[in-house]
Amino acid sequence: MRKSWILPLVTLVAAALGVTAAGVAPASAASNTPLRVMPLGDSITWGVGSSTGNGYRKPLWDKLAADGHPLDFVGTVRGGSMSDPDNEGHPGYHINEIAALADASLTRYQPNVVTLHIGTNDLIGASGPNAAIAELKSLVNQITADVPDATVLVASLVVSTNSSEEQWRGTYNQAIPQIVSDAQAAGKHVAYVDMSSLTPADLDDPLHPNDAGYQKMADAFHRGIQTADSAGWLKDPAPAPAPVQSGIAGKCMDVNGAGTADGTAVQIWSCNGAANQLWSLYTNGTLRSMGKCLDAAGFGTANGTKVQLWTCHGGTNQVWQPYNGGYRNPASGRCLDDPGSSTTDGTQLVLWDCHGGSNQKWTTLTAG
Repeated sequence: MRKSWILPLVTLVAAALGVTAAGVAPASAASNTPLRVMPLGDSITWGVGSSTGNGYRKPLWDKLAADGHPLDFVGTVRGGSMSDPDNEGHPGYHINEIAALADASLTRYQPNVVTLHIGTNDLIGASGPNAAIAELKSLVNQITADVPDATVLVASLVVSTNSSEEQWRGTYNQAIPQIVSDAQAAGKHVAYVDMSSLTPADLDDPLHPNDAGYQKMADAFHRGIQTADSAGWLKDPAPAPAPVQSGIAGKCMDVNGAGTADGTAVQIWSCNGAANQLWSLYTNGTLRSMGKCLDAAGFGTANGTKVQLWTCHGGTNQVWQPYNGGYRNPASGRCLDDPGSSTTDGTQLVLWDCHGGSNQKWTTLTAG
């Protein structure tokens, strides 16, 4: 019964990706698109249970390199013996704990591929899978908001012999294709990766794959990336986010307290290179940090309108054009301004008539 329910959804996802009825991606030449890959998840992403600590990451790296992709794996942690051990795998983490760190990490590294395997710890000792399913859906939406040009590969959970997890794993996995389908319907490059090829013989302990199991995971993620490539989803990585320095010496554009809530003030602060001072200018004119957009509060256009962080929505109050060494909001005709040329940390930025002064100069530095 479970299989008959999943297959139509998987077929729908495959069709959206251009996969043939047999489940094989159309043949294509080896791609040379540079890949900035973020392996995201818990201890399985980190590689617990593998003899080298590399998990699925090293065999996936080898396959992608053989395809012709220049590669960079990214993340805040390092694990394993491979030459590029960067990843975002956190042993013991739940989905909400990954969500709490995702904005800062995705903003800093701007991956164009995210491989996501998460949920095991949520199901252990749980009273049901519904909360985990809802949190996974929210996390997928969060990732696609933070890195809208990225391909996100959402994996089903691998088999386990932990009875607590196993009683809910099937229901959780059944929900993933619908989460993927909903994201695709919203125009997101999100794909489902089926990990059902792993069996209990592929486990090192009740929860973690052995080397053979991790090889199967790498094979599955590799097929997902190849299929996304055939569908034209893989885009060159966005320029790495970087600090934006004010014309006022030593001061940078900063998100207050590294907050991500709508309405968080964007302010002047002493330059420190932290994630809340890293910004990316997108081709649609948005300036983004912490997964959200630089925003003129309330669609205001008057002098003194405060500037804040807000969920990206495509409004004219979130468009910023390079202008005279700074940034101009075309809807108001006014520029991003440090009021009164303040040097006080915490001074909130505003809109003001463009005049070319040092307090309206903003220079993108080289990311560290």
